[in-house]
Amino acid sequence: MRTGKTEILNVQFDNITLSEAVGRAAALLDAPEGKGYVVTPNSEIVYLCRKEPQLARVLNGAILVLPDGVGVVHASKLLKRPLKEKVAGIDFAAALMEELSRRGDGLFLLGAKPGVAEEAARRLTRVYPNLKIAGTNDGYFKEDIPVIKKINRSGASVLFVCLGAPRQEYWMQGHMDQLNVRLAVGLGGSLDVFAGQVKRAPDLWVKLGLEWLYRLICEPRRFGRMCRLPLFLFSAMGERIGGNH
Repeated sequence: MRTGKTEILNVQFDNITLSEAVGRAAALLDAPEGKGYVVTPNSEIVYLCRKEPQLARVLNGAILVLPDGVGVVHASKLLKRPLKEKVAGIDFAAALMEELSRRGDGLFLLGAKPGVAEEAARRLTRVYPNLKIAGTNDGYFKEDIPVIKKINRSGASVLFVCLGAPRQEYWMQGHMDQLNVRLAVGLGGSLDVFAGQVKRAPDLWVKLGLEWLYRLICEPRRFGRMCRLPLFLFSAMGERIGGNH
């Protein structure tokens, strides 16, 4: 296992805080030849890796693997490899946008339904007045090359890829060499939150580790997906007791 990494069910998470994660991203942007993608897998995605070993390889190929979800943190404790803290993708994105505002680097928003990325851009520039949104594109494209050319023409240094998992992870890994951005970040449904289409859980729910429950109450259709959380924790317990069962 590489230094600074914590393995949870074959996924190599970076054992760092939010501020350390942003610091690493900033260092990458400053490096002459730096380039890579960031993934933010939660327990559902890690559990999916057990059926899709290729997905685990894609996640582990990222320059940063951030634990997005209290389930991942609980699993790390079960395995006696405790992570420093949960680093939610949306929190990482917010902190990174503050950094980009100071630096003047451009950001491209990719994903969600038509019009959502544009609305997210309008709202984000009100929150971060100095943030440079270099361009936007919805996630309902059929051809990759025109989108890649649009991103490259924008001159953006950072790309937020909000195509949903695992599509966004495969997309970043498959096209990173064709992209001129220095950093691509997979952020699931974050654009819907930034655009005001979806409300994030109140701070108290987040602090208590109950953000998943809030989302389930607001979106009951997620029940089937949420059932994977106990399966994920049982898998972690099984690994602790006697290996990968």
